[in-house]
Amino acid sequence: MTVDPFIEAEKQSGHNVKRACELLKVSRTAFYARRTGNPGPRAVRDAELTGQIAAVHQHSRGTYGAPRIHAALQRKGASCGRRRVARLMRAAGLQGRHRRRRHLTTIPDPRAAFRPDLVLRDFTPDPTAIDTRWCGDITYIPTAEGWLYLATVIDIASRRVVGWATADHLRTDLVADALKAACRQRRPTHPVIFHSDRGCQGGFNRSSQHLVIV
Repeated sequence: MTVDPFIEAEKQSGHNVKRACELLKVSRTAFYARRTGNPGPRAVRDAELTGQIAAVHQHSRGTYGAPRIHAALQRKGASCGRRRVARLMRAAGLQGRHRRRRHLTTIPDPRAAFRPDLVLRDFTPDPTAIDTRWCGDITYIPTAEGWLYLATVIDIASRRVVGWATADHLRTDLVADALKAACRQRRPTHPVIFHSDRGCQGGFNRSSQHLVIV
């Protein structure tokens, strides 16, 4: 749909054509060129640039936005400004893909008490040490209704998930529920070392490691 009739109507009403073109994001030179049926040099150059922009955008599989397309055109020797590229992309309905903002997952809790390294940084599998060392972590899952948090408990010896729980919060209950599920599933007959980071999200008793007495 062309906006030229609206601009023409504004002009006939005595309003400022320049202001109308700015509000509708239309080149004033292009408007007058179309009005007279003789496109000016800027309109011709815009058409050429739009073709080059579309080619670069397609080559990038639709991932490049205005900054990267502008850089690509500059490397090819094209003389144009970044704002001009952005304007022509908007006019052509082209846009790049934005990386999803990373969700900060681990925030050390300054109030967390220090605990000794009971596993001595040894996370190698050991079939003879089943249910002696567990470790836990929380995964952030984006959904249409917000973030879903998945807490897992893994047996270090077998690297199998032995317990898990989900929730829409990061309170201690989330990790506790996952640990309870692991105890119900495995039913260990002796104390188990549970290892986790010292993040404040869902921190179990605010400690990095502790014994699970069963």
